[in-house]
Amino acid sequence: MSYSEIILLAFALSIDACVVSFSYGLCLEMKHKRSALALALTTGFFQALMPVIGYFFTDIVRTYIEPYSKLIVFTIFIYLGYTFIKDGLKNEPVKKMCIDTKSLLLIGIATSIDAFSAGISLSLTNSPMKFSVISIGIITFVNSLIGYYSGHRLKLFKSNYLEIAGGLVLIFLAINNLF
Repeated sequence: MSYSEIILLAFALSIDACVVSFSYGLCLEMKHKRSALALALTTGFFQALMPVIGYFFTDIVRTYIEPYSKLIVFTIFIYLGYTFIKDGLKNEPVKKMCIDTKSLLLIGIATSIDAFSAGISLSLTNSPMKFSVISIGIITFVNSLIGYYSGHRLKLFKSNYLEIAGGLVLIFLAINNLF
């Protein structure tokens, strides 16, 4: 792959992280800078790590994990979307806080499954790994921040509705990932 193709790949891979960050930006109120940075670092790190794993484990991945990758992403996004909607439907005031470690880990994994598969492609095309990993990580980090702050700007609506909307976006991503 050429350098320009790798940059385009990095942007394509970062879209899920941007959308998930947008959803969280809609819902979280307190510590938004900390949450934005946590999301961006997590998604950027996992997006950079997964191609490396895919690159070095091309044969194993192709045989055992690739057939289930869409189901794994679907399950994680459905879980996160359900959690958003459930919290949004509660009538009690929701305590807004920074994203917990478990959610960050799930987000990191779910948004980087594509990058895992991309690592296999990078391996098969003898692409420059160092440039690929750095590009994917940085572009995902930046797009995640952009997504989070874009969502955070839309605080005009009642937060319960925003949580439900964020959950629906995650469920849409889950379903969209299956096709």
